[in-house]
Amino acid sequence: MAQVTVDDDSDEDATAAEPAGAAEATDGVVFPLVGGHRSTSATGRAVLADAVRPVDPAFADQVTAQRDWHVAYLDAYRRMTELAVTAPDGAQRISAAGLASVHQRFRIRQAGQDLPLAEAMARPATHQPGLPALHTVTVRGTQPASPDLLSVPYHGGRLVAGDLDRQLDAWVEAGTAEPSFATAVRSVMVHPEWLDLRDVTVVLLGAGAEMGPFVSLVQWGAHVVAVDLPAFDVWHRLINQVRASSGSMSVPVSRWLPASASDDELAAAAGVDVIRQAPELLAWLAQVEGPLTLGNYVYADGAIHVQAAVAVDAVTQGLIEHRDDVSLAFLATPTDVFPVPLDVVEDSRRRYHDRTLARRFGRITSAGRLFAPNYDGVLEMPDGAQVGLNDSLVAQQGPNYALAKRIQRWRALHERSNGRLVSLNVAPATRTRSVVRNRALAAAYGGAHRFGVEVFEPSTSNTLMAALLVHDLRNPDAVANPATPLAHPTELFWQAANHGGLWRNAYSPRSVLGLAVVLGMVQRDA
Repeated sequence: MAQVTVDDDSDEDATAAEPAGAAEATDGVVFPLVGGHRSTSATGRAVLADAVRPVDPAFADQVTAQRDWHVAYLDAYRRMTELAVTAPDGAQRISAAGLASVHQRFRIRQAGQDLPLAEAMARPATHQPGLPALHTVTVRGTQPASPDLLSVPYHGGRLVAGDLDRQLDAWVEAGTAEPSFATAVRSVMVHPEWLDLRDVTVVLLGAGAEMGPFVSLVQWGAHVVAVDLPAFDVWHRLINQVRASSGSMSVPVSRWLPASASDDELAAAAGVDVIRQAPELLAWLAQVEGPLTLGNYVYADGAIHVQAAVAVDAVTQGLIEHRDDVSLAFLATPTDVFPVPLDVVEDSRRRYHDRTLARRFGRITSAGRLFAPNYDGVLEMPDGAQVGLNDSLVAQQGPNYALAKRIQRWRALHERSNGRLVSLNVAPATRTRSVVRNRALAAAYGGAHRFGVEVFEPSTSNTLMAALLVHDLRNPDAVANPATPLAHPTELFWQAANHGGLWRNAYSPRSVLGLAVVLGMVQRDA
C-alpha cells in the first residue's frame, strides 16, 4: 500500500510525525490532522469514542481521556463489544456510529488538499480528459467447467469425501471449529453443483492475498474482478492461475493494451492502489456487470492497514449507494473480541476443570497471571439470553489492526441490518507471510498447539473459507442471507466460525501467549 508519514508511537501525545506542510503524506486516504500531526492513536481513540457514545456516553468520555492507547485499547475494544451485546440495539447503533465517524474523520489527499471522503469519492480524477482512469483486460481460463467435489489441501495431502467428513468431526471434537462450520462445509460437499460458479462474479479486493479465495473461485469457474497493487510477480501468478482454470478474470490496467498484448505486458500494466486511487477504483467497479459480490481481503502492516480499510469502506459505500445488486464478503480474524454462545463457554470451562496439575501449579505460582480461565462470566442480552465474551486480542498486533478489522465488522452488521446479503466468516489463525515476518507471532504460532490451538497453512484456510463463501451465496438458509432470522445480530460472527480453538480453549489467550512464544522459539531452534 502507499507509504505515508504518520505518528504511530505508543504514547499518542508524543507526536513524532511531520507537521502539516513538511514532507506531507502521499496522495490518497490519510489520517486526519490532529494538532498539526497525523496521529493514528488520537484518531483510533476518537473513532471508538464516537462509536460507543450513542449507547454509553460516560464510557465514550473515558475513552477520550485515555493517553496510552496502545495499552488502553485492549480493554476499550472489549467493553465496546460488551455494549454491542448488552445495550438495546447496541450492535446496530455502534456499527452505524463507528462508520459515520470513520467517514467524517478520515480524508483523501488530492493535489495538496485534504478533502472529506464523500467529496473526494464523488469526483474521481482521470488521467486524460474523456478517458477512464482505469482500463479493463479480461483473461480467460483454458479448462472445461464442470461441478467438482470439494477437495481441501491438508498436511501435504487432500481431504475429499469421507476423509474430509472425518476431519470435520475431528475439528469439532477438538474445539477447533464450531459445529455450524462443519454443517456449512458438509452442505457444500452434498451439493457439488454449488461449485459450478460460472454464473457468479466476485470482486476480490486484495486478490493476491494468501487468505483470499482467488484460486478456488477460478478453479470453480467464477468470473473474478481482481484488484491488487501494481506488482508484476503478483499479477503474473494470478494470470497463470486463471489460464490453468475454468474461470475468468477482469483486470484493471493503467494504460490501454492491444488485444495482442502478452501476459507479461498485462502483468506489467495491471493493478491499482486502493489507498491512492479509491475514487478511480469506485468508478471502474461501477461499470462491472452485476450482480456481484464485493470481497474484502486487503491486508497491510500498521497504520497502512487502517488506511486501506477506510479506502475499501469508502469504495464499498459508494458502490452500494448506486447499486442494489451487490453482496459483501469478509474474513474476520479470531484474534479479536467476540460474543460466543453459552455452550462454548461451558465447553471451555470443562476443559479448564480438566487441566493438568502442572498448569494448576503454574497459575498459583504466577499469582494468577498464567493459565487464566478463558471466561470469567457471562453477559445477558436485552432479551435475557446469555452469551460469553471471548477476548483473543493480541497486544502485539496493536490498535491499528483492531480498528481495521472492526471497520469491516461494522460494515457487515450495518449492511445486513439494511437487508443486504453479507458473508462474514471467522477464519483460523494461519501461517501467512505477514505472520512469519513477525518474530513473536511466528513463535507463538509455533507453540500454539501445546495449548489446544491449531494454526492452519494458507492453502487449507483459503480453500475452507472459499467453500464457506460458496455456502453463503448458494444456501438460502445461510446466516449471510438477511431473510434468515438471528437470535442477535452478532450471531453472524459465531455461525460457521473456525477459530482454531481460541474460543473453546481452557485458557485466556493472553495468559498463555508468552509461554507459546517461548515454546515456539525452542521448537524452532531445536
